[in-house]
Amino acid sequence: MSEGLVIIPTYNEIENIEAIIRAVFDLPRAYDVLIVDDNSPDGTAQKVLELQQQFPESLFLEKREGKTGLGTAYIHGFKWALQRSYEYIFEMDADFSHRPSDLTRLHRACLDGADMSIGSRYKKGVNVVNWPLSRILLSYGASFYVKIITGMRIHDPTAGFVCYHRKVLEAIDLDAVRFIGYAFQIEMKYRAYRKKFRIQEVSIVFTDREKGQSKMSKTIVWEAIFGVMSMRLRSLFNKNGF
Repeated sequence: MSEGLVIIPTYNEIENIEAIIRAVFDLPRAYDVLIVDDNSPDGTAQKVLELQQQFPESLFLEKREGKTGLGTAYIHGFKWALQRSYEYIFEMDADFSHRPSDLTRLHRACLDGADMSIGSRYKKGVNVVNWPLSRILLSYGASFYVKIITGMRIHDPTAGFVCYHRKVLEAIDLDAVRFIGYAFQIEMKYRAYRKKFRIQEVSIVFTDREKGQSKMSKTIVWEAIFGVMSMRLRSLFNKNGF
């Protein structure tokens, strides 16, 4: 078993799933992969089952009954990882918006002392490919808004490409995490920040998906906007429990 586990949540990723799994396994450093699939009707989970015949000791599948959100998929994966001996647990998208080769750079940041490393689109300017200007402005503006509200000096708080040392996930009450969309990513970083873990950003290039459909929705955006404020207020009134 590897010391690192890459968690990839999926819903209708049949066009990407085999390629992303093989790309991770082709890296010089060995990582295990856990696919958390929300009962994709396009056969994503079935493809993973087929690939398990080739990678029986390093590819794992958790199939859930329905589509209940990105955040709950990651929480499911975190709990699965913590029941095992993984030291480093990664979040990564299935659609190649995160380059698998950057996993080793996030890992290296944690090996060098960070408790949590973030693949950041905005640490050095704006490193986003194939997004319309409106979406870049929305994402960049959200990052600035989160900085103002929370006080975190993180350039890309909505980033979904992350490496956690297991002690971070052990210290966070995963059952208390409330949000399921982009606000989930912010909440996890804020909870780590509040517990004074060392967080480091690693500059990456983010490329919008070429295959499959985006899961972005207005509901996810509004959750992030209003969720950040409610999260901050809860932390002020519950300083020891957040």
